Amino acid sequence: MVPREGPESVQCPCPSLASLQAKDALRRKHKRKSRQHQRFMARKALLQEQGLLSMSPEPRSSPLPTPSGALPGTEGTSGGTQRPRNESGGVSWSRKPTPRESAGPWPSKCVAIDCEMVGTGPRGRVSELARCSVVSYHGDVLYDKYVRPEMPIVDYRTRWSGITRQHMRKAIPFQVAQKEILKLLKGKVVVGHALHNDFQALKYVHPRSQTRDTTYVPSLLQQPGLHTRTRVSLKDLALQLLHKKIQVGRHGHSSVEDAMTAMELYRLVEVQWERRQAG
Repeated sequence: MVPREGPESVQCPCPSLASLQAKDALRRKHKRKSRQHQRFMARKALLQEQGLLSMSPEPRSSPLPTPSGALPGTEGTSGGTQRPRNESGGVSWSRKPTPRESAGPWPSKCVAIDCEMVGTGPRGRVSELARCSVVSYHGDVLYDKYVRPEMPIVDYRTRWSGITRQHMRKAIPFQVAQKEILKLLKGKVVVGHALHNDFQALKYVHPRSQTRDTTYVPSLLQQPGLHTRTRVSLKDLALQLLHKKIQVGRHGHSSVEDAMTAMELYRLVEVQWERRQAG
């Protein structure tokens, strides 16, 4: 007896579960970025009211989103309403970049970096790269990998670095990481905090004119209580200027969080910094 064929399967017209999950994740990402931008603009407006930041608008170099989908790094009014405009005063969403009054870099040419180091050599006193993170002007992660030092690790410095033995299982060789990272930094303005430590770990020297070290942010703002110390930690700057707590907990620092914070500090004083740089 020939078995009868079953009824043909009917394809479900509804979207796949994977598609729905992807759309939901995208919506959450947009909402998160919008909230981050609103907080950033509120902090910037507060500093403007205190006379620490210039109130004059600066032309931006990248397309700006509408208020419903604002991303970090866009410009707006102190009231929190984003109104990107072109030279004629009309709203502009996608237009060709025009020369800016300031000498600042285009956002696409600006990245922030932070590295975490472990101890090698005698008593673990030699600092070698164990993790490196690079983020864009808008805070998107461009690179974040664990790196295997060239010498055996003596001290993981987990309390500060957050690095453990388990992280080294998926680490890539230093030479490979160095090549990948320097490719990202080439031709870019690099933002970071105490960048000389990061560049030393990378065995690299970046052009000084293309370096923005956020340890100099207090001198740009000249805020009472900050300029009394030559160097202020990234943690203190984040708390005082961004109202943001970082480097908390028992798991050490996050190089992604530190890089994002450095970029946020740079964006806060970008106009003043680039004017001084141009002068």
